[in-house]
Amino acid sequence: MKRILVLFALLALDIPTSFAQSAFKAVSTVDAPAIQGRPVQLDSEGKLLPWPYPDDIGASYESYFMTQWSVLRREYHGPRDYYFFCCVDFDRTTFELLPDRHWANSTGYLRAMLEGFVEHLYPYTGDPEAIQLLKDFVDYELRNGTTPRDYVWSGVPYASADPGSATYRGWSRHAVDFIEPPIVGEDGYGYLRLYEITGEARYLQAAIRCADALVKNSRKGDATHSPWPVRVYARTGRVGKKAMGEYSANVIEPIELFDELIRLKLGDVAAFQRTRDQAWQWLFRYPMTNNVWVGYFEDVAPTMENMNNVIPLETARYLLLHPEMDPGWKKDAEQLIEWVKTTPKWPKYIVHGATVTTEQGDGHKFCCGKPNDCCDSHTARLAAVEAIYYWKTGDETYREQAFRSYNWVTYQQGFPPKGSTPWGQGQWWFTDEFADGPRRMMDGLWAVPEWAPAAESHFLGTTSVVKSISYGRGSVTYSTFDAAASDVLRLNFTPALVLADGHALSPGNDESADGYSFNTTTHVLRIHRTNAYTVSIEGSGGTDPTQMVDLENPRVPAGTILSGSFPAGVIDWGMGMWRIGAPIGRLSKFNLGVADAKADRATFSFVSPRVLAGMTVFNDSPADRALKIDSPPNVPVTVTVAAGQLQRVLTRWHADTSRISLEAMNGTTLDGWKFIDIRYSEGEMVPPQPLDRN
Repeated sequence: MKRILVLFALLALDIPTSFAQSAFKAVSTVDAPAIQGRPVQLDSEGKLLPWPYPDDIGASYESYFMTQWSVLRREYHGPRDYYFFCCVDFDRTTFELLPDRHWANSTGYLRAMLEGFVEHLYPYTGDPEAIQLLKDFVDYELRNGTTPRDYVWSGVPYASADPGSATYRGWSRHAVDFIEPPIVGEDGYGYLRLYEITGEARYLQAAIRCADALVKNSRKGDATHSPWPVRVYARTGRVGKKAMGEYSANVIEPIELFDELIRLKLGDVAAFQRTRDQAWQWLFRYPMTNNVWVGYFEDVAPTMENMNNVIPLETARYLLLHPEMDPGWKKDAEQLIEWVKTTPKWPKYIVHGATVTTEQGDGHKFCCGKPNDCCDSHTARLAAVEAIYYWKTGDETYREQAFRSYNWVTYQQGFPPKGSTPWGQGQWWFTDEFADGPRRMMDGLWAVPEWAPAAESHFLGTTSVVKSISYGRGSVTYSTFDAAASDVLRLNFTPALVLADGHALSPGNDESADGYSFNTTTHVLRIHRTNAYTVSIEGSGGTDPTQMVDLENPRVPAGTILSGSFPAGVIDWGMGMWRIGAPIGRLSKFNLGVADAKADRATFSFVSPRVLAGMTVFNDSPADRALKIDSPPNVPVTVTVAAGQLQRVLTRWHADTSRISLEAMNGTTLDGWKFIDIRYSEGEMVPPQPLDRN
């Protein structure tokens, strides 16, 4: 669902004429009854609520980025198509992914976007596999996708590759052996952040190579020549014809790289500062003044007319997070947001109060077109910047606008059974779906932590990066790269003690001093520290941290009847009771259902005793139904779920058990019940208590 088709008569592609529209409104109201085939949910004012839990913001937002992570992790344990292909389609019956074998693989900014996702995801979940996936991806690129050391652009990443190619050297439809300097900055910053997370020197060295190359090849710039071209030949640094180009407004990515190296006093700081200042001055003299925001995507031939939302919104995000860099940050960020929302260069849609932005355009042609099919990652970026603007200014209007746009994004999670992109099949982009959109959704939780799930403890954001984290019942302990940082968490317990490198912090709102604030209503904890790397939070209440059975990992085909243990060593499903189902209704994931439609009761067992913390249940039937979940000596849990609705069930059990029973109530059967996200904790045995079963 990308930039591939509408704009690209330039590339002589065979484009369906219905997509090459020549006239459109800058903003249109499209109050469709469904989004990607999923019926909309509206509040009393007719405005959009999130999917799949209209009454639970945190659950819906988490479902979005955790579903995208689930697909990405499945790829990581399987074919790793995102190493070699830009995008995928999927089989509408089996939901297996099918690589698109025709379009440029966008290797460059996928790495940087994925770093941003993992930078949020790891501390949110505490799952170290997220970091390992990122390391493996970047390590592959460092081995197979950087320029030779004797080139003018030396030791820097290529931004694209031919589809299916195991090495990255640019897309041959453009040319051979070229790089994109702005993406060198974007990737370099991603390498540097990965170094801060892991402490591994090869990522720092890669980041410094990127900065050195940017210094070596920088220029003053003017109205038609940016400090770095959008695309050049790597060996010579020459800006050729065809798909090369002299101008890209995307200087904020190299500036971020320079800023961080300067702050850390790493590399040639004087040269970095000089080059950074020159780029900054150019930014404010030209695109911040004339709004010529062009030159980002790796598959677009350069033109001064084709503008996009990525560069201005990423620039606005930078200004909001670094107000010390721009005395006029508030006004400048607001102007960038409003320009994106009103420019006639590409269409925007109002869908039940949610602003949905498409990707790019020149005022006559644009990408990508169909309302409600495009573009979730770009809409998530707009929502993120609006949420951050609210966080930094207190302007409630921007919070509301961000909320509605994020709600629209949630309908795009996974692969909707009736979903499509503007170009039909084959264009779910790895960059958009599994890196860019999720990272910007998670930005929103950092900015508005009340949008995170209320029943769980999660680390939501920091001005540093998190190197390690662990969750316990009534406790969180984490370490960051920087000793001076501000952190945001939402807890399911009340903190009694906050320690910074072993020293107790006091309550207080002065962010220039050590301390913390805790909102007893929202359970949002904000910590500010000036000289401590490790924070320990201890308190009362809360629940044991849980692990989740993800039926995507490992993936087994839809229709498989389970036999024995799956995943290995976790749950024994017995013989022939349970069947794997493809996404259906409000479920964006593979799920469990009974194999026998007449069964009114089914069981499963933990391989070793554990505590069943909960699960998500879906009633795929035309009537409200009740379900009992039982595992003595725990008190049974009975829930009633409305027809066609999804519900998260928390057992609040404490006793380790082995066997779990699910029973349909009131003379019904288990047919039509679907189950996902079975959560468990290791827990500890507690003495059985007398139970009242009446």
